[in-house]
Amino acid sequence: MVKVTIVGRARDGLPLAQGLIYMNEENVYLSYYRQQAEFILQEISIGALVASKMTILIDHYCFNYLVENGIVFIVLCDSTYPRKLAFHYLQDIQKEFEKFDKTLIAKIIRPYSFVKFGGIIANFYRQYIDTRTQANLSKLNANKKQELDIITEDIFSILERRKNSETMERFQVALQSTSSIWCSPRLEVIALKWTPIMIIVITLMAVLWAAVVLTDDFIISSW
Repeated sequence: MVKVTIVGRARDGLPLAQGLIYMNEENVYLSYYRQQAEFILQEISIGALVASKMTILIDHYCFNYLVENGIVFIVLCDSTYPRKLAFHYLQDIQKEFEKFDKTLIAKIIRPYSFVKFGGIIANFYRQYIDTRTQANLSKLNANKKQELDIITEDIFSILERRKNSETMERFQVALQSTSSIWCSPRLEVIALKWTPIMIIVITLMAVLWAAVVLTDDFIISSW
């Protein structure tokens, strides 16, 4: 069964529209999965997910997404829902979306402000909610031998990559901050090489000076 649907821009990860299923209080728990769908949209926008079609496993559900002409279409389904039918659903939504003015879509700046398209998503939702209708069975039976060449991945693998990427970014920022202290990488290398030596030399000089002072004090006191 189709659970969550969002449509967003690939260039900046802005969610444009969502299915009206969110208006139903019985589906409040699905807000968590909407957040995950928004995360997937952001990963696509920064180039972390490059496939134009993909299935992402999460708990006992799965996300299916389709990217066409700079627009991302994402749907969350039960893991038992036919993937072939899920992509038919996304393709139908995509074809309907293509009818709208592209300049209007580009001007949207607030998340989920394309409310009109939410009603269109709701219409397709009703068509695909039952996999046993004649129309849906026909779609499933068409081209049975044709395999969907779609990558499948677990959401936790994607989250782990994002975590590792953020850790690496913080490390690089720290290195840049260190380099800025010395104004140039060359000065930094010189400083790192000679600073320990200078510390040892200064320490030895301090010890020798202290030894000389103590010796002089001892000689004077002896007289």
